[in-house]
Amino acid sequence: EVQLVESGGGLVQAGGSLRLSCAASGFTFDDDDYALGWFRQAPGKEREAISCIISDGSTYYADSAKGRFTISSDNAKNTVYLQMSNLKPEDTANYYCVADHTTCPNPDGMEYWGKGILVTVSS
Repeated sequence: EVQLVESGGGLVQAGGSLRLSCAASGFTFDDDDYALGWFRQAPGKEREAISCIISDGSTYYADSAKGRFTISSDNAKNTVYLQMSNLKPEDTANYYCVADHTTCPNPDGMEYWGKGILVTVSS
């Protein structure tokens, strides 16, 4: 059974930083050729793909994340991280760890989702 467990969310002031972590189980990120990533959903808005990392090391960033967020993985720990810097109030959202055996972001929808974790950026 695939499980994705997020941690590291919370309240931060604008301009601050947070690092989200996602511990994955039920598959091995690099051996099983998965894609991992992060989506977010702000109140009243649709979910959006923020960043992804493929087992070959290639990455994807939404325009809103470029230059401020960095995705990385620790394959030994089967964990993916999202380092967020220069946070803005509009980054306030529930952040979801996602995984897919095909690609990320997958236009047909991601296979697996974590429960989400709240990030609140105060102005």
